[in-house]
Amino acid sequence: MRANSLALRLFLSATAVTVVILLVTGFVLSSYYRDAVERSFDRRLTVLLRTLVGQAASPPPATTDETGERDSEALGEPLFRLPLSGWYWQITRLSTTKPEVRSSPSLFDFNLPHLVDQGIPTDDSGVRRAYVPGPEDQRLRQLERTVDLGEDGRFLVAVAGDTVEVAGETRSFDRVILVTFITLAAVLLLTTMFQVRFGLAPLARISQGLAAIRAGTAERLAGRFPFEIEPLARETNALIDANREVVERARTHVGNLAHALKTPLSVMVNEASGRDDDPLAVKVREQAGIMRDQVTHHLERARIAARATVVGNVTEVLPVATALTRTMEKIYHPRGIAIDLQAPDGVRFRGERQDLEEMLGNLVDNACKWAKGRVSIEVAPESGEGTPPQSRFRVIVDDDGPGLTPAERARVARRGQRLDETKPGSGLGLSIVLDLASLYGGGLTLSTAPIGGLRAELVLPAA
Repeated sequence: MRANSLALRLFLSATAVTVVILLVTGFVLSSYYRDAVERSFDRRLTVLLRTLVGQAASPPPATTDETGERDSEALGEPLFRLPLSGWYWQITRLSTTKPEVRSSPSLFDFNLPHLVDQGIPTDDSGVRRAYVPGPEDQRLRQLERTVDLGEDGRFLVAVAGDTVEVAGETRSFDRVILVTFITLAAVLLLTTMFQVRFGLAPLARISQGLAAIRAGTAERLAGRFPFEIEPLARETNALIDANREVVERARTHVGNLAHALKTPLSVMVNEASGRDDDPLAVKVREQAGIMRDQVTHHLERARIAARATVVGNVTEVLPVATALTRTMEKIYHPRGIAIDLQAPDGVRFRGERQDLEEMLGNLVDNACKWAKGRVSIEVAPESGEGTPPQSRFRVIVDDDGPGLTPAERARVARRGQRLDETKPGSGLGLSIVLDLASLYGGGLTLSTAPIGGLRAELVLPAA
């Protein structure tokens, strides 16, 4: 799940970066191409403008129409003679009282605006350039130049062309760019998806291997990994091995400590047992018994804590519960105790078998001691909770005995507390169950059973 989340984040990041890069690149290319087309259009207009400058000093013929026809023929562009073709020229003589205007036949009665009157500056070649409105809502690109011929006068020479060609070329290029970049984006995203999916596959394998180790179906990360992932797998296996070595050393130390303490305590008890009437001997036996119980309890706790850190221990619950039920039925057969077991197959405890046996054994043994004739054991799996979700299961042990009050339930869970000295035991049973359950991340609660006695509800992690 985490590997998939990482793959999704990488894919989304790659997608965002790809889209941004393609958008910026497309915008730059489109702008550059638009400028290139505009420059090419301006060069064409510049050639026509220079030709018109040469015509400005020519003496006008008899009629204006003849002048326009002659100048249009000199330019070599038939569109200047076609009405409203989008290509126009205009020569205005400024040195007379009333400006004289000569224009292409394509203009009819329309006059091109004077860019000099609009404050348009000239470029290095003395030409003014601007977009202006033309007849019939045409958008014209106009070039204008002021020509001073001395005695012949001053002229304002202008030529204009419809920018529909520029817009058409730009739109055509933008469409090609759009189709090309969409195809390129699709190819890049598919390539990225392929790389992310197969590039992260080794991490998914490691995740699955760790889950198998935790579930108890494997002991190490097996298989070959890419060069970049191999150190991670190797260090993980080394960590698992180191964990097992630490647990084994802890078990050895616990065993050595148990022998070192129990032997002197046994000697003290044996020596004190030979003096029945001596008050000192009685006190020694009493305190030695308490010390032995305490040593047993804490050594057992240390042993369990060491085992609980081992990765991969898994125990089937049903066989343990079934064997325990048969044992208790034989032990308490003289009292006629009936034990009812309800446990589904497939529930597994994430821990060692002997710990589960000890917890269930204490609870069922306690229930049988106090039951009148009936004990019920129910195993119920639960859905996972938390983040990430942790699977659990419950073991509910009910008896039809006298039960306990809330105050008695609080007392009986304390280490060494016994409510009835006539019943066999050391009073450590429920305390051991509590310690074991807490070490595994579970818990134990006591309440009233539906059949009248005590209900002990044990929650443990499931595999």
